Amino acid sequence: MAAYKRKRGSLAEPAINTKKAKKQPPGTQQEGAAGEEFTVPKPVSAGKWKNKERVLIFSSRGINFRTRHLMQDLRTLMPHTKAETKMDRKDKLFVVNEVCEMKNCNKCIYFEAKKKQDLYMWLSNSPEGPSAKFLVQNIHTLAELKMSGNCLKGSRPILSFDPAFDRDPHYALLKELLTQIFGTPRYHPRSQPFVDHVFTFSIADNRIWFRNYQVIEEDAALVEIGPRFVLNLIKIFKGSFGGPTLYENPHYQSPNMHRRMIRMATAAKVKEKQQVKELQKMKKEEDRPVIPADPTESVFYTPAEEKPQTIETEPPAPKPKVKRKDKQFKRQRMAKKRM
Repeated sequence: MAAYKRKRGSLAEPAINTKKAKKQPPGTQQEGAAGEEFTVPKPVSAGKWKNKERVLIFSSRGINFRTRHLMQDLRTLMPHTKAETKMDRKDKLFVVNEVCEMKNCNKCIYFEAKKKQDLYMWLSNSPEGPSAKFLVQNIHTLAELKMSGNCLKGSRPILSFDPAFDRDPHYALLKELLTQIFGTPRYHPRSQPFVDHVFTFSIADNRIWFRNYQVIEEDAALVEIGPRFVLNLIKIFKGSFGGPTLYENPHYQSPNMHRRMIRMATAAKVKEKQQVKELQKMKKEEDRPVIPADPTESVFYTPAEEKPQTIETEPPAPKPKVKRKDKQFKRQRMAKKRM
């Protein structure tokens, strides 16, 4: 609508209040107010966002499709995360701290791929530290059909830890680091004010097993959503992506050593089969029955007369070729058979 223009010399019209009166519930009527007034209730998630945790999730070049899907699943489940392009393999790990600073993130989950078959995960508190390096095994993503659960996108999870996290000091440190990274801050702008799934961290076989479950409203049962993976701890460092080593896992075996042990076991099996075959062959030769010599065996043996050896110095004369004139052709023989 065009703006209203007041003519020169005329009086200004009184201002008209176009705002609607707020309605209040009965019992809170103000004196002198015309009609009933009600107030609009506050939103459910009204509060101040104090926990400013931001997690950067990215990877190095050379990852496979399964790792890419796992990264996307973690970003979907954690609304307080940020993404970044892949980092070159030639760059040092200290560059990640600068990337976190540029992205205004104080936590980082970095996936490092080696030999296009081994996947390592770094959990770091940037830039002071500490940081932990894990070997990721047994990855299953959200897209797999075996995961039948579902949850609201952006909802806050319940973090459930195994009681073994409180027994050892290195597990207690990892518990605090995992809590700060995977716990969605309250009143985060991108989060929902609901709790409908559980992040479970359990320890078995000196490894950390991650599971994600949906909480069903009817009977509070748990249905797995995914993703799921296993973290095999390698080292814990004092700094971010480096520094003095605080803890080293004595039960850790590198993937290269594991593959070497498998090859050596396979070669030992083949060598053992060959040795068994040789032993069986030697036993067969040893177990043959030895027959004593029969004195009457050579009674009827009559040696043949030896012929004088003649050495021919000249080649034999060629035999003359004589053609038979009475020999019939093939067509004549065939004609006789027909008759």
